Amino acid sequence: RIMRPDDANVAGNVHGGTILKMIEEAGAIISTRHCNSQAGEPCVAALARVERTDFLSPVCIGEVANVSAEITYTSRHSVEVQVNVMSENILTGAKKVTNKATLWYVPLSLKNVNKVLEVPPIQYARKEQEDEGKKRYEEQKLDRLETKQRNGDLIFPIINPEPHTVGYSQSSLIHLVGPSDCTLLGFVHGGVTMKLMDEVAGIVAARHCKTNIVTASVDAINFHEKIKKGSVITISGRMTFTSNKSMEIEVFVDADPFVDEPRERYRAVSAFFTYVSLSKEGKPLPVPQLLTETEDEKRRFEEGKGRYLQTKAKRQAQMQQAAQQ
Repeated sequence: RIMRPDDANVAGNVHGGTILKMIEEAGAIISTRHCNSQAGEPCVAALARVERTDFLSPVCIGEVANVSAEITYTSRHSVEVQVNVMSENILTGAKKVTNKATLWYVPLSLKNVNKVLEVPPIQYARKEQEDEGKKRYEEQKLDRLETKQRNGDLIFPIINPEPHTVGYSQSSLIHLVGPSDCTLLGFVHGGVTMKLMDEVAGIVAARHCKTNIVTASVDAINFHEKIKKGSVITISGRMTFTSNKSMEIEVFVDADPFVDEPRERYRAVSAFFTYVSLSKEGKPLPVPQLLTETEDEKRRFEEGKGRYLQTKAKRQAQMQQAAQQ
């Protein structure tokens, strides 16, 4: 579809959350089609996880975004989907790949939202493809478990914070989950949640550096629990790490099931977003150094630095490998 002004920021760059929402919609469509391709209980595919997603190139107002999805692996109860996004300048015909993403879905019965159904298997062209997919499945399963275990932090407001501190830029957004946000089963679309998370992360980044900012990448997004219609969700974001040209922002979603639910607030989704600062000409700008004050902030900064260096080393290895081929 064509990108319109309400899809973009004030500089004309399309919000990363808009692209993430389109990616998730494509993944949900192909997963739900596949899971209903054989006789059995009707179901809807629910998003469980999005692997690290890099924003290779910004999309601008007036360009057309083409989203394509392919199922690459199936386990007994989950589906792996690869999604590519290509932008097209319809005035010049120029095309470029802007995103590549990997998503995991599970099929939930239309009759019982808590019942996970079996996934029809796919045919692999080579045995190696199945083995590689199984390895990715086991890795994401382990990472989801580790992420859920460390999800206990909360964000509290700070009175009169100093500029460039964690408290100065941290932000929260409260949203009532309505019918338009939800699937046929009455829980929130993963794409809706990711779009709201990107909005909060963008506010944190903009507050920190006071410039035009764009989403550069998103670490794995883990959907720990479903969010039902009628819930009130709080999306919170805080700066965890800055390099010379990038900012890492931790974002998590807590749900309060207000309607007909005695349950207490729970952590539903968590992820790390990375942003870069751009000049009016679209050139990268230096990012102000994050000032850490507490021991927890210093610990999170070091953890973010570790993720940054790990990603940088992996990218360099990939570039060297590509150069050798």
